[in-house]
Amino acid sequence: MTFDGGQTRVTDTNNLLAITLSNGEKITPETNNSSVTPIVLPNAGESFANIGMMIPTNSNSISLTSLIGSPYNYWRDDDGDASITATGDLSLSIVDKFNQSVSRNTVLTICNSPYKVKLTSTKGILQTRYGVPNSSNFSASSVTYYINPKATPVVCFAKPDLEFGKLEHFTDGDHDFRGPPTMWNENRGFIPQSTDPSSYHLNFPTTGMLDIYFDLEIGGSNQALSWSSVTDGDGRISVIFSNVSNTNVRVQLKGPHARSSQERESKNPRKVAIPSLPQTFELVGRDSRGNQVVKYGFKLKQWFIDRHTVSSNIPYNHIDWCQKIGYRLANVRDLTNASCQGIGKYLCDKYSAGRVGATPSSPNNFYQRVIGAGLFSEWGHLYNYDIAKHGEGYTAADIDRAFHYVESSSGSIFSSLDIKHWRQPGACVYP
Repeated sequence: MTFDGGQTRVTDTNNLLAITLSNGEKITPETNNSSVTPIVLPNAGESFANIGMMIPTNSNSISLTSLIGSPYNYWRDDDGDASITATGDLSLSIVDKFNQSVSRNTVLTICNSPYKVKLTSTKGILQTRYGVPNSSNFSASSVTYYINPKATPVVCFAKPDLEFGKLEHFTDGDHDFRGPPTMWNENRGFIPQSTDPSSYHLNFPTTGMLDIYFDLEIGGSNQALSWSSVTDGDGRISVIFSNVSNTNVRVQLKGPHARSSQERESKNPRKVAIPSLPQTFELVGRDSRGNQVVKYGFKLKQWFIDRHTVSSNIPYNHIDWCQKIGYRLANVRDLTNASCQGIGKYLCDKYSAGRVGATPSSPNNFYQRVIGAGLFSEWGHLYNYDIAKHGEGYTAADIDRAFHYVESSSGSIFSSLDIKHWRQPGACVYP
């Protein structure tokens, strides 16, 4: 048998399950070591259809009988015999590194690699009427090839807390926390929107606070990169790095904050440093020679000060405290893009009716993960960062001086009625 006019002869299982790259390189089960060193395709932009194999590009399974007949005619006999019989089947599966099935015409991407290409054959036989020998026996077998595209390393995802970032099922209905598929991946986080420095404002995050962090997931790097801390122009906000590997680095924000629990309790707190915003940060990963390998940029537009839980947690006290440190109490739109409509509307009251957070707004009273749509919409559940173990959300003011409680886990807006008795934490923001 042959699928390329006789250049590749198939006489045993090793050849039946072989693949051939577009440059003519043949890889068989015997020579396959791709589980250790993935196969790299010869050319950028290639799809699985560029990889030669016995299974035709328009199918994922086929019988050997079908292969030797029309329209494939994957048969050639050196003696010219025209009479042949065959038994057995071949099958193919291709999944990306997230175990998602992909088709033969899929162009490989570095962020979804390595791909697993599994070829499987059942027991079978090829037999001609004449010749010595006149048959080839194939035992049941399978092989998995791990394949990467030809591509340079890139930042694939910027991953904050993911807990509330999927489609969740609750008693009041389905809560779809997912943002647009071009922006948010429920398993990996935010997708970089731009590598152009002039458009870094499109990337996550646009909001920040002390010690909050996210992970950059890197594709295509075969070594751990080095990252140098970055500080903004006035030295008040900085970025530090940890947990470095060839596929990941943790990015943590440092900046202005209330210095102590006594300061947070004080009725006359000291001023807190005010950062110069908006401020652009460019993070660069370098190899062992100092050469730039990947970069990621973002533009912070707001900085938050977490007040924690204090004995004077009533809204007007939060307003006064935030003003004294040089900030303001966060509004609903600073925290969430939820709206008092649709699913979860009942959590609001007549004073909150029609209340809408940041835009683009969610059609329901829970956030959707969107860049630039509020602190919770970007970062998710603050409780999971180990920096805000005070509670589940913040008291928020609004432009008409109404008060609300905004939950961190879902971004939901709660009733303004009787909030003065709730004693919930506050968050100050600048600007």
